Order: sequence, then C-alpha cells, then structure tokens
Amino acid sequence: MSSTTFMSPEAALEHWQGHRRLTRRVIEAFPEDQLFSFSVGGMRSFGEMCNELLAMAVPMTEGTVSEAWGSYTPGKATSKSALLAAWDADTAKLSALWPKIPAARFADTVTAFDAYTGKLHDLFLYVIDNEIHHRGQGYVYLRALGVEPPPFYERG
Repeated sequence: MSSTTFMSPEAALEHWQGHRRLTRRVIEAFPEDQLFSFSVGGMRSFGEMCNELLAMAVPMTEGTVSEAWGSYTPGKATSKSALLAAWDADTAKLSALWPKIPAARFADTVTAFDAYTGKLHDLFLYVIDNEIHHRGQGYVYLRALGVEPPPFYERG
C-alpha cells in the first residue's frame, strides 16, 4: 500500500485558522453580558467553552514542538475583550509554532497531557472538531438570544 499525503501541514494550519477566524466572529457576535452567563439546557456558557478551546490549541501545539506536555489548564478569560485578546495571541502563537513541526511527526503516537494517547494528527483533528462542536453550540445560543450568527461557510 502506498502512502499519499492528503493535506500538507501548511494546508491543515490554514484550514484550522479559517475555523479560528470564524469562531472569533462568533465570540464578537455575543452580547458582552451574555458571553459568560447565557446557557441552554444546563450547558456551559460559550465563554467557558472558548476558555476550553484556548486550553487545547496552543498547549497541544507547544507540546508537539517541545515534547513537554505539562497539564491541561483551562483558560481564564472572564470578559469578551480578554477572550478576544487571548484568542488573537493564540492565533499568532499557532502560526509561529506550527512550522516547527516536521510533517512526519504528525504520524507519531504520543500521550498528550499525560491523558490522551493517539497519533498526533488524530489529536489535532480532535482539537479542531471540538472547536467546531462548541462553535455550533455558540450558534444555537446566539439564535436563542435573537442574534444572527455569522455565516458558517465564511472562514476568511
């Protein structure tokens, strides 16, 4: 069986950053007073979900680059401005760190944060999937608040 690369690491990062740009617009769409307080059906607020996303993206990338994983620590933003600032800082960090990962490394099996064992490409896809999942919850929250969310297909 031959091996063919489906997507380059550079294309994967651009795909992920497209999702991050869209998630940022969802954060921006939230009324300040609802971002960390509004929930539906006992779920966490969208602000709390975004803090989780911040705790995953850069730490996963830093762990991949350094092979020093540390522990999972949720983000601590408590305001819209702080969340957006952390989001932007992490977006820049991802762009700086990602090129330091050799393409072959994505096939390595690791245990991230002393808890999650798998191939790095699967772990990164989980992080991206988790962002998409929580962003979908954010869309539901925005609609429940009477706010039109940004078009899901505009990632530019």
